[in-house]
This record gives sequence, structure tokens and C-alpha cells, in this order.
Amino acid sequence: MKEITADTKMIAACGLYCGACKKYRIGKCPGCHKNEKASWCKIRKCCIEKDFHTCAECKIDVKACRLHNNLIGKFFAFVFRSDRPACIRYIRENGEQAFAEEMTRRGEQTMRK
Repeated sequence: MKEITADTKMIAACGLYCGACKKYRIGKCPGCHKNEKASWCKIRKCCIEKDFHTCAECKIDVKACRLHNNLIGKFFAFVFRSDRPACIRYIRENGEQAFAEEMTRRGEQTMRK
């Protein structure tokens, strides 16, 4: 299993930290940005179209974004106790490197609710 390391390339478009994901760590997923099978993800598609690495680069507040706050996103947040908007806010306030380091320190993919 891969070790969790602080790598900004492992930050998903939505703000999750792929570097701490079990599927990534065991080699079953290449991470958000390299995962061609993730064409279903509207957040990823939006970031690719706008040439953003993450939603943190967008001028729209993540709480007002319809892609982040749709039914699937709310279900995901509830089941996994994930707060992706908090991740995006952290990235905006502290930068991607600080976020990658914080998630590595915590050993987590996301900020928890």
C-alpha cells in the first residue's frame, strides 16, 4: 500500500484528497485528475472545462454551486461525513500545499462534519 504523502496533484477537483484514499493507495485508482473512468463526475468535468485544478479557483462560492450542492453531493456528504465545501474553503484560505500537508497529517481524504 502506498504511503500517504503531501502532493498537490492528489487533490481532487471537488476538494477531496485522493492521496489518502484506500483505492488510490492500493493501486486501484489513479486519482481524480488521471481517472478517465470518472467522466460521470460533473465537478471534475467543470474544472477541466474551466482549466481549474480544483473548485477553489472558481469565483462562485462553493455553497452556492449547484454541482457541489446537488442531491448526490448531499448524499455523499451524509454517508461519508464529508465536508467538501470546507476542503475548498481551506484550499482558498491556505493554499493547495497546506491542504495536502493537513490531509496527510490527518490521514484523511476530507474534512469531517
